[in-house]
Amino acid sequence: MASTTFLIALVVVVAMVAVPAMATDHWVGDDQGWKLDFNYTAWAATKEFHVGDKLIFKYKKDAHNVYKADQASFQSCTPSNDITPLTSGNDIIPLKTTGKKWYICGVGKHCEKGMKVAINVLPELGSPSPSPSSPNGPAPSAASWIAPNSKFVALIVAVFAIFVAIMN
Repeated sequence: MASTTFLIALVVVVAMVAVPAMATDHWVGDDQGWKLDFNYTAWAATKEFHVGDKLIFKYKKDAHNVYKADQASFQSCTPSNDITPLTSGNDIIPLKTTGKKWYICGVGKHCEKGMKVAINVLPELGSPSPSPSSPNGPAPSAASWIAPNSKFVALIVAVFAIFVAIMN
């Protein structure tokens, strides 16, 4: 009985700690992929992007491409000359930093026809967010190591569950 309880407690702890930290693969356009006649603004509005996630652009090779753009290039649909487009038809872009990101198709007038997407990348799930009043976040305090977060709470729950399992 105790070993069963221990195993259940261990599975619960692993799920609590690992699941929030898992990254998400975002298939741009979902099952439609990267194509003309799709509303990427509406698509992006239904998603939450975090550092550690990936954008995956699926499309017919040679029919489209993907340029990383800045806001001006995104708005004007003019790819930068110093950016090499992604052209594999299965382009994976890891989201490594927070902030606004813009992507466009540089083939013909595809961008002007709506083949562009803008996203806002948030901090990694489970990571502390900086304070809005300070760009570098709050100053660390002597007691900052005890600030509860989901992993710390999960660890305490796990230790308690293991203790209870052993004592039964």
